[in-house]
Amino acid sequence: MSRIYPAATITAKAEKALRSGHVWVYGEEITAMSAPCENGALADVYTSKGRFMGTGFYNDNSKITIRLISRNANDRFDEAFWRRRLRYAIEYRQTVMGSDFSNCRLIFGEADSFPGLTVDRFENVLVVQTMSLGMEKLKDMMLPAMVEILADMGQQIDIVYERNDAALREKEGMSQGKGFYLGSGDGHVEICENGVRYDVDYINGQKTGFFLDQKYNRQAVARLAKGRRVLDCFTHTGAFALNAAAAGAESVCAVDVSADAIELAKANAVRNGLDGTMSFVKADVFDLLTQLHSEKRKDFDFIILDPPAFTKSGATVNSAIRGYREINSKAMRLLPRGGYLATCSCSHFMTDDLFRQMLKNAAADAAVSLRQIEARQQGPDHPILWNVPETDYLKFYIFQVV
Repeated sequence: MSRIYPAATITAKAEKALRSGHVWVYGEEITAMSAPCENGALADVYTSKGRFMGTGFYNDNSKITIRLISRNANDRFDEAFWRRRLRYAIEYRQTVMGSDFSNCRLIFGEADSFPGLTVDRFENVLVVQTMSLGMEKLKDMMLPAMVEILADMGQQIDIVYERNDAALREKEGMSQGKGFYLGSGDGHVEICENGVRYDVDYINGQKTGFFLDQKYNRQAVARLAKGRRVLDCFTHTGAFALNAAAAGAESVCAVDVSADAIELAKANAVRNGLDGTMSFVKADVFDLLTQLHSEKRKDFDFIILDPPAFTKSGATVNSAIRGYREINSKAMRLLPRGGYLATCSCSHFMTDDLFRQMLKNAAADAAVSLRQIEARQQGPDHPILWNVPETDYLKFYIFQVV
């Protein structure tokens, strides 16, 4: 079968990565192109010996110059191909999320073979982030198709909102922006997760408006929270704090450095009738933990650490490790013996091995031992491809401090 796409020849290093199942080819790994390739168009990938390795989106603006979408030389990348792939991804969520299908991640980039595309569903709203030029060029076919597929499944979508306000787009040669693709609204939608109701601000909230990946980790925290005095650090919308309060915690203090986040968490507490057992503090978590420790306070017997990613590149991992170690050791010192700690990292550069070693060191700093209760990851709507380590990013542990 003759090929219609420009052919990229790659280095032995890139060949090894693709053979192991990865899906990216970096610019410096391309040794030759058979013909010029338009950015955002498709290119075939071959080894130096002429073996076909797959087809992907080409963009020489990006360090990741080719993002594979298929390894099958017989695939035809027409609308039917993309509709099949969309239906496959959406039906997977319907299966693994069950009753949580109405609020979940429908498309998770490379993990679903849609490189650079994220789609989160909040009831009748889809929030879309498009971080690769290849996906951007297909969105006018893909987004209506997604709405139609969901309608065929009895799921009505009234609004599709684009959150393309991320700097990463500029690395792909695209401008930033956001706006309604389908429908209109005030930018807010109410969702219910684990029995807790939230106002999701999908226009101005972080990322797509709400972090869906911790859904079942919040359930795990709730199982231990009854009767406990809980400190929820980096609370953001108050999700962990609200789950703990709803589960019967004696008291819950939610902390965030952002005044806007604190106001949103307060509003969510009122929305759920939980404001009577919750308090809110605007503070830098590092400073607050230091202050509580210096005052020898033992106000809490359950501390939750859900910080933002301390590192977004391999170059800053060591600095991030120091930050994680500091907040974890301080939290461990604050807890009484027999207290509980939930702690996590959402950076894939902070690998599980690094995170576990950091926790061991933090425990040594605090002169405590850790009894592991649970080791968890992101929810199944954020599937992990073992051959693409970038999809494996969330580490979540619950310990008893002894």
